[in-house]
Amino acid sequence: MALNLNQVPSTPGIYKFFSKNKIIYIGKAKNLKKRVSSYFGQSFKDRKTQQIKFLTDKIETFSTTTEAEALLLEQSLIKENLPRFNILLRDDKTYPYVYFSMDHKFPSISMKRSKHAVSKNFFGPFISAQAVKSTIKDLQKIYQIRNCSDTTFNNRSRPCIEHQMQRCSAPCVDLISEFSYQSDILSSQHHLSSSGNETKTLMISKMHKLAEQQEFERANEIKKRIKSIDLMYQEQSFNSSLTSIDFFSCVSKLDRTGVCILTVRDGKIRGTKTHYLKGDQLQDIDSLFQSLIFSYYQNSFSLPKKIILNIKPRNLQLIKQAVQLKFGKKILISTSINSNTRKVAKLCALNANQVIENRINQADKYSFAIKDLISHLALKRKNLIIEGFDVSHHSGKYAVASSVRFSSNGPDKNKYRLFNIPKEFSGNDIASMKHVLERRINRSSADPLPDIILIDGGQLQLEAALNIFSTLVIRPPMILSIVKGSKRIRSTETILAKNGIIEMQKDSTGFLLLQQIRDESHRFAIASNRKKKNKSVKFSSLDDVFGLGPKKKKKLINYFGSLKAIKSASLKDLCTVEGINIKIAKEIKKKYKL
Repeated sequence: MALNLNQVPSTPGIYKFFSKNKIIYIGKAKNLKKRVSSYFGQSFKDRKTQQIKFLTDKIETFSTTTEAEALLLEQSLIKENLPRFNILLRDDKTYPYVYFSMDHKFPSISMKRSKHAVSKNFFGPFISAQAVKSTIKDLQKIYQIRNCSDTTFNNRSRPCIEHQMQRCSAPCVDLISEFSYQSDILSSQHHLSSSGNETKTLMISKMHKLAEQQEFERANEIKKRIKSIDLMYQEQSFNSSLTSIDFFSCVSKLDRTGVCILTVRDGKIRGTKTHYLKGDQLQDIDSLFQSLIFSYYQNSFSLPKKIILNIKPRNLQLIKQAVQLKFGKKILISTSINSNTRKVAKLCALNANQVIENRINQADKYSFAIKDLISHLALKRKNLIIEGFDVSHHSGKYAVASSVRFSSNGPDKNKYRLFNIPKEFSGNDIASMKHVLERRINRSSADPLPDIILIDGGQLQLEAALNIFSTLVIRPPMILSIVKGSKRIRSTETILAKNGIIEMQKDSTGFLLLQQIRDESHRFAIASNRKKKNKSVKFSSLDDVFGLGPKKKKKLINYFGSLKAIKSASLKDLCTVEGINIKIAKEIKKKYKL
């Protein structure tokens, strides 16, 4: 069906794409005509845009005065229609709120869940129920507000344990007047809607005023509450300079996106909210942050004084304008991190990463890494089998080589192999590698060669491997080597191939996979080398020494490092080893007739 784009205006506004009379995508634009037309140009689009272009059979637009108005309308319509191609933040059905039962003469405080603040008696939303419970407990410690049900309140004849714990002023048995109790309710609500410092300042002012009026008993009560506030924040605050700030962290890996929103009030982490999204949503970071911010904040009460984003949107000013337009409140939105906020920002990023880690399995990780490697190496395959080789020896002795195998399912330990290196090659890494690769080629009829051979070493090792395969194999696998970086720093390592350096980002999943394969072959080779060395020590001429058991023999080897050093050691030196007395030392000297 041909779409008539000439009717699309060049104004700010929102656009809706339909497929078979169902909305599949809603967007906003500063210039609707330019934005909508961009979907239907000839240039190649990403997969999502290509699908939208293919499915769309009808377009509707709605003009607004400004782009900020368009953004607010877009977010509202997305929540209402849930189009399949928009970022849909699957959220809890309800949020926890602090609720005051203001229809009662002596209101109670409690937690209630709701999709939004039903009335001004709801304070929130909070991120977690635990945060609400903690807040209610704090308010009770300071203002002594009841948390019992109306039924319990009406049937009390004496104060309950809450009063004995100084968390309720016991209005149920008339231990406080209605006026004083209502004053405490207003103070607690002010405490919720302001910072602790503001509350404390007001209370100090009220205390001085009461003292001037010689109402010392009430002034002393407020003094106790101020002390409670100080103690509470000393116990709970990890950074008192962070009075009202929210952190938004978005990360993407393995074609997934993790989001964490972390809320800090008065130096306390009030809670966190996380989202897991499929695909790399950071490609359109503006849309992601816009969706997050306008779905997270329900009202002006929930807004902090400052928001910190871990990535700078292309149009940060638009978000600021839309926030001010919706809530009538101007707040600071920034991407700068200082010494005060760095620790919390790192914590937020850690949780965003963890969202992805918690939702994917090992097979997904390796499958994605293999796909990334296929892309970087320009291979026409859906899967890869990679074998990593390494050689290990101890001062030219006990030489062994290892072979490990990886695929999209990760390490295949049933295919790990060990090779003993002949003495004439021991200590010569290049000759040893040639020997091992030749043996691997010779058994390729029973065990087919992999797609990639990865060796640990530089240009010389690579050339040796290439020569062996070009000589003995008609269609050799791709040969790669990893060159150690400056001062063995992993981030400076290089991947070499036949035609030179392969350019790969050091944090790409494909590069990290090659490093893992190299590390695994190295670990496997070293473990075998040590085992071989220990085995040779276990069965040595020291076995014939009278009074020298396995443990003492091992201590001798660990202390001197070699049998040669033990043979040349003096009686005094031998006796310095734990468990070796003069009698055993003489037996050792006698054995070697020194």
